[in-house]
Amino acid sequence: MITVKKAQLYKTVFKPEDLPDTPYNEVAFVGRSNVGKSSLLNTIVKNYRLAKVSSSPGKTRSVNFYFVNDRFFVVDLPGYGFARLSKAEQRRWKELIESYLTGRDKLKGVFLLVDSKVGPTDKDIMMKEWLEYYGIPFCVVATKVDRLKKQSERATLKRRIRQKLGIDNSVNVIPFSARTREGRVEILKQIEQFLEQ
Repeated sequence: MITVKKAQLYKTVFKPEDLPDTPYNEVAFVGRSNVGKSSLLNTIVKNYRLAKVSSSPGKTRSVNFYFVNDRFFVVDLPGYGFARLSKAEQRRWKELIESYLTGRDKLKGVFLLVDSKVGPTDKDIMMKEWLEYYGIPFCVVATKVDRLKKQSERATLKRRIRQKLGIDNSVNVIPFSARTREGRVEILKQIEQFLEQ
């Protein structure tokens, strides 16, 4: 399993033409606004000031490249589905995300984040279908699992997500909580698997 010794912001990108060309492999994190992406990234690298965490959704408007262990990139993509943005801004986000996902030969895998309490949304399903269409390896992370109070919710979580997204057991579903750090080890193992592919 990867031990994170060092992580730093490498580049913040607002336009597709500014995406960096590097020799290093990448894994990306994508999900709807307010799914807990920044908190997850900070937990993974054990640096709680690396990615900016905000209580208001739609704050990540860029593609952020974090260089880990001087060996690979963790890439934070803008959250989708935030309605309060202008149509032009939503279109810019869409173009930026699509340019990144379809144009990176060093992209080895994507973590699709889904709110465990809300379940997969229509936009999450669209993103899953999009990743499948382009043949991009992915796994699903169910965030905020500490908010599931009933044991029955926890017991059926993976099955419910798989059913709603239309994925089988070949796609990993990882329950995660930034508060309790549950799932951190599993995500690091999945990162290693993606990088070794």
